[in-house]
Formats: sequence, structure tokens, C-alpha cells
Amino acid sequence: MTSTAHGPLTQLSEEENLFFATVRQFAEETIAPLVRQMDEEQQFAPGLVEKLFGLGLMGIEVPEELGGAGGTFFDAVLAIEALARVDPAVAVLVDVHNTLVINAMRRWGTAEQQQAWLPRLATKTAGAYALSEAGSGSDAFALQTRAEATPDGYRLNGRKLWISNAREAGLFMVFATLDPAAGYRGITAFLVEKGMPGFTVGRKEDKMGIRASSTCELILEDCEVPATSLLGEPGKGYKIAIEMLNEGRIGIGAQLLGLAEGAWAHAARYAQERKQFGKPIAEFQAVQFALAEMATEMEAARLMVYNAARLKDARLPFVREAAMAKLFASQVAERVASQCVEIFGGNGFVRDYPAEKYYRDAKVGKIYEGTSNMQLTTIAKQVLGGR
Repeated sequence: MTSTAHGPLTQLSEEENLFFATVRQFAEETIAPLVRQMDEEQQFAPGLVEKLFGLGLMGIEVPEELGGAGGTFFDAVLAIEALARVDPAVAVLVDVHNTLVINAMRRWGTAEQQQAWLPRLATKTAGAYALSEAGSGSDAFALQTRAEATPDGYRLNGRKLWISNAREAGLFMVFATLDPAAGYRGITAFLVEKGMPGFTVGRKEDKMGIRASSTCELILEDCEVPATSLLGEPGKGYKIAIEMLNEGRIGIGAQLLGLAEGAWAHAARYAQERKQFGKPIAEFQAVQFALAEMATEMEAARLMVYNAARLKDARLPFVREAAMAKLFASQVAERVASQCVEIFGGNGFVRDYPAEKYYRDAKVGKIYEGTSNMQLTTIAKQVLGGR
């Protein structure tokens, strides 16, 4: 069973509907049979990432002449939503790669960098976004990774933590400070390739949810990068980070929306199959009301996510709307996933059924790419500042 009744503001064009349906079919036919195994083994199934590239999901906004699909940011949001219905862990890979790495390259990369990297990012090379450190989470610009200028480029030293896509990525956008005394104005972004001397992907975190998604530490020990690895201008890394994370919140909102939709569909289906007192539990008003509340909150989250994405594509202000969408979608995903477990009853508490995984996967939505408190801080500044 699926929730298909959308209001006019969430209606999709014919092309968008076809794209969403194609990605959803791929997720249901190709990813769904692998979800449990990938969650248990904490890694993507062999060949799955290559299939994502083959379907064009890793270069959605890359221009066609550079090997991409030539789509919109809204298309990327639809893909993330459709994938997250089946496995939020796979959606994370596609989300980070498209909304953070590729968009940063398109906006801040030189013509030479774009020509060199966008075709690879669209067709075969996954990307990762390396900002967080042990001592810099919400306080993102308290990072300690250092960059020193050398005759041929830069030397990087430090450790990054909680880096999504770390195992799969071939290109890392690494943020380091050239001048600690300058505070955030010393932060600079660099392009680091896997395999560069002095660069190592470290331990993978053993997470509660989205376990197939790799989240690792990065170790930089006298990692020498050429001058051409500089992304943007020296000292402008903070601007790159802020702008990309503002957009990335919409992608996370889409992921959480998709998660809620997947959990709701399983709960609704189970409610029609599970019988108690001689009839399906879906015939009991309490269960009907629970499903109705869930569907209502999902529609509200969908409105917020889609609105933020449309504003971004229209080049209109969207920071407030992005923060609201991420905040609310994370709340809805957690509530819907929790209610899904309860509708499954005892079966919702065991791994033989899908409910508990959605519940585990939902929790991180209030934490990564800006905690809920950070979203509230952003929203407060926006609304009190006159927007």
C-alpha cells in the first residue's frame, strides 16, 4: 500500500513523475532484496554503487555535455526521496554526492577542475564531504586540521570524523585552516584524491542506523596536494561549507520524508494483513487514526521539502525554508517510524520485519547536517530578522 493522494502544491510534472517512478522501481526491484544483508554486513552490496551510476543517479545536476543527466536540484531531491523509501542508507550516498560534492564543484570549481572532475563524478567516482572533526560538530569552524602552503601546493595534517561515503569515495572535499588566528576566515577547501600519499581512510563507525552507509575517520599526515587542488579561494572555505550545508538540509529532508513514506507503507500493509479478534487490525479505529495522523504529517513534510527545493531551483531565498524542512521532516520520520513499530507489535521489535530498521535509521535525522537545535537557531535568526 502506498500514500498517493497529494495536494496541488506537491503535484509533479509528467517528467518528474516518470523520473520518480523509475527510481522507485529501481529501489524496489534492485535494492529492496539487499537491504537486510547490507544492514547486517554494514556495507553496500557489490556492484550496487556502479548500478547507481549506470542509472544516472550520481550525476543528476551535471550537464549532459559533461556526462551527467542535466537535471535540477528538485530532481535530486526526488531521487533521494524515492531511494529512502526502501533504504535510507543508499539515499545518503546519493544525497551527499549530489547535493554537497557535485554542487560545490559546479559552483566553486575552476573550469579546469569541472572539466576534470564532473565527468568522473557523474559516471564512476563517488564523492565525500569532509568537514566534521572530533571537536567540531555543530561548531563546525572549530576544526583543527591544518593546511600549510608549500612551493608546489599545500600540506595537510589532521583528522576528520563522521565522513559519509568515505569507503566508496574517490574524491574528498577536505576543509582545513590556513591560519588558525584568523578563525573561520582561515578555513579553506581542498580536493583530495583517494590514494594520495599521506591520506588514509580510517576506522568505520559501528552505527545504530543507516549501517550500510560508510561513516569513517580520515587521517591526513603530511598529505601533499598540488595548488590545483584548492577549491575556491584561500580563506573562503567557510562560505563553501555554509552554502552547501544550507542546500544539503533539503536533501536530508527528502531522505527523511522518503523514510517516513516507506515506514508508513509497511505499516499500512501489515495492518491489513494482521488479524486480531477475527478481523484485520486496519479495521480498528485506533489503527486507522494512527495511519491517518502519519499520512497527514508526511504530507506536511512533503510540502515543506518540495517548497524548499523549488525555491532553491528558482534562485530565491530558501535558508529558512530548508532549515524548517529538515527540522520538521526529522520529527515526522521519527514519529512515523516509531508508530510503524507499534503497529507491527512484537514483530516490530525483531529484525525479521522491516519496522525496526526504519526506526533505527530515523534517529540520525535530528543529528547530522545540522542538529535540530542548530536548525531552530537558524530559523529563529531568519524569522526574527524579518524573513
